[in-house]
Amino acid sequence: MSRGKRRFTLRARLAVTYAALLTATGALMLGVVYAFMRYVPDYSLTPAASVGPLNDLPTAAPGASPPASATPTNLNSVFPLPEVNNASDVFTLLLTVSIGAFVVLALIGALVGWIVAGRMLRPLQAINRVAKRAAAGDLTQRVGGDGPHDELRDLSATLDDMLAWLERSVGEHQRFAANASHELRTPIATTQTLLDVALADPDVDLPTLRRTAERIREINQRNRETIESLLTLADADGGQLRHERVRLDALVHDALRVEAPAADALGLTVGAELVPATIAGDPALLRHAVANLVQNAVRHNVRDGRVRITVDHTSTDVRLVVENTGAALSEALVATLTEPFVRGHGRVAGPGRGHGLGLALARSVSEAHHARLVLHPRDEGGLIAEVRFPVAGDDG
Repeated sequence: MSRGKRRFTLRARLAVTYAALLTATGALMLGVVYAFMRYVPDYSLTPAASVGPLNDLPTAAPGASPPASATPTNLNSVFPLPEVNNASDVFTLLLTVSIGAFVVLALIGALVGWIVAGRMLRPLQAINRVAKRAAAGDLTQRVGGDGPHDELRDLSATLDDMLAWLERSVGEHQRFAANASHELRTPIATTQTLLDVALADPDVDLPTLRRTAERIREINQRNRETIESLLTLADADGGQLRHERVRLDALVHDALRVEAPAADALGLTVGAELVPATIAGDPALLRHAVANLVQNAVRHNVRDGRVRITVDHTSTDVRLVVENTGAALSEALVATLTEPFVRGHGRVAGPGRGHGLGLALARSVSEAHHARLVLHPRDEGGLIAEVRFPVAGDDG
C-alpha cells in the first residue's frame, strides 16, 4: 500500500492472528464436542408435550421441605428456555450456542490480542522513533531499552551500539575532513606565495629561483607523502586485505634499520626483545603499521632518550609493545592520538614534523587484522603502544 494510505499495522495483524487462533481452538473443541454428542450417545428423548405441566407434579406433605431438585413453576416465565423434543433439537441448540461462543471468542481474542501486541511492540515503536531521528542526522539518540531480556532488548542494545559507533565514526571523519583540508591547503598556499614572490621580482636571480624551486620541491614531497599515507589509510579501512603469513619480528627489524640514523642523531638508546612470531595478514599494510609505530617512538622522543620494543606471543595472540621516552602526556591527549592529523604538541624531537597519520594508520591496520592498538602514557613521560594480533599458526 502507498505511504499515504492507512496500513494494516503489525499490531492489528497480531491482534487478528491471536483472535483467529483463539476462535480456531474453540472451533476445534466445540467440533469435537458436537461430533461426540451426535454420534456417540444413544438418545432416547421424551417430547416435552408428552410430559404434564409442572403444576401437576406431586406436592409435598404439609410442613415438609420441598425436594432440593424441585424446579420452581415460574422458571420458564422468568428465563425462557429452549424446548428440546428430540436429538435434532439438541444439535440445533448446540450449533446456536457454538456460533455465539465463536463470536464472543473472536471479540475477546481481538481485544486481548490488541492489548498484548501493543505491549510487545512498544520497544519496536521506541526503536522506530530513534531510527527516524538518527536518519535525520541526530546520532545522539539512544533507545535505552529497560524491558525483559528478550530479542527486542537485544535489538535495542545492538541499535544503541551501532549509533554510538556511527557517532564516533562520523565525528572522526568530520575532524579528518577538516584537518585534511587544512593539511593540504596550507602547503598549496605556501607554494603559491613562493611563486608569487619570485614572479613579482623582475630582478630575481638564478640562485634565488633555485632556492625557491628547492623549497617548492620539498613542499611537494611532503604533500606526496601525506597523500600516500591517506591512500594507505583508506586501504586499511576498506577491508580489502591479502592473507599471508608474516613474521612480525622481521617487520620490526626492518623498521629499526630504517630508523637507525634518526635514532643515532638523537642519541637514543634502542632496546629490542623480539621473539619469532608469525601473524596472518596483508604484508604491505602490516609493514606500514609497524614502521609508523617505530617511527613514532623515534621522532616523538627526547634527546638521549630510550626506545624499547618487545615482540612475544602466547598460545592465542602475538603482542607488539613499543615504548618510548618523551614529554609528559595527558590521558585526554593520548585518547585522541589515533585520530588522523592529531599530534602530541611539543613531543617532536626528530628531524621534520610528522604528518599526524602514523598512529591513525596503525590503528586502522590493527583493526583490519582483528587486533587493537592501545595507547598508554608513561608516568615518566612518553608513550606505550601495544597491539595484540591473533596467532597465525606455528611460530618460528
